[in-house]
Amino acid sequence: MTEEYIKKAEVLLEALPYMKRFQGQTVVIKYGGAVQLEPQLKAAFARDITMLQYLGINPVVVHGGGPQIGKVLAQMDIPTRFVGGQRVTDERTMDVVEMVLAGKVNKEIVSLINTAGGSAVGLSGKDGRLLLARKLKFYKPREDEPPEIIDIGLVGEVVSVNTALIRTLQQQHFIPVIAPVGVGDAGETYNINADMVAGAVAKAMKAAKLILLTDVAGVLDENQHLVSSLDRDRALVMMDKGTITGGMIPKITCCLDAITGGVGKAHILDGRTLHSVLLEIFTDTGIGTEIVG
Repeated sequence: MTEEYIKKAEVLLEALPYMKRFQGQTVVIKYGGAVQLEPQLKAAFARDITMLQYLGINPVVVHGGGPQIGKVLAQMDIPTRFVGGQRVTDERTMDVVEMVLAGKVNKEIVSLINTAGGSAVGLSGKDGRLLLARKLKFYKPREDEPPEIIDIGLVGEVVSVNTALIRTLQQQHFIPVIAPVGVGDAGETYNINADMVAGAVAKAMKAAKLILLTDVAGVLDENQHLVSSLDRDRALVMMDKGTITGGMIPKITCCLDAITGGVGKAHILDGRTLHSVLLEIFTDTGIGTEIVG
């Protein structure tokens, strides 16, 4: 029993320098994938975020909700189509997206964090014009011709982030939980990729860390081994060679853009690992892939 307590003490001592380093700093966490669906992972994530707050770190949570949106669309017999990983969003689909993200999913996350002892407040990008957005222009490459512009509907990209609103909540010791729904100049509503929102928020806040939780171990090399640290040059080479493909490309792009914009470090972690956020922040080795400038 004594040895077990000694091991626990050693874990706390290993974490101490990181607690001191990140105290008062903002950490933006994109919450999605399996961690958002499995009860054990959901409860653990809420406790992790609460612990960060207790330690004087300022977590900001940005969440997705693709599977939940897909389920409701199917129940309502609204067809779903994706182009380049983006959900084509007409007005009917946008109504469902906003209802599911800003209503059901957002409030569930807020409730979980508050039940764990934290103080969370749910927001969509429309609240206080938190996420000012514009229509995303999607280009499809063509051989020997200019790219084709494809209209994917009410899909947006972040133009600016109302950091004053986030800082006000942080000063009052609240954890912002943000649904990736933006607002245009004329009040129109946009569906925005959650990774893009997390990156934009991290950049605007000059966050110490941007953490993207996924359903994979991190970035894998050509031999399917985990790449623990990845700089810009190697990332570009891996994308050019096709080693990094599919949904990992926008995540890497998002991380590199955030670092260029002043974020300390970015991380792509396997959210299926219990307490992955704490393991990344408070241990010497960390987990997943660290993206550096």
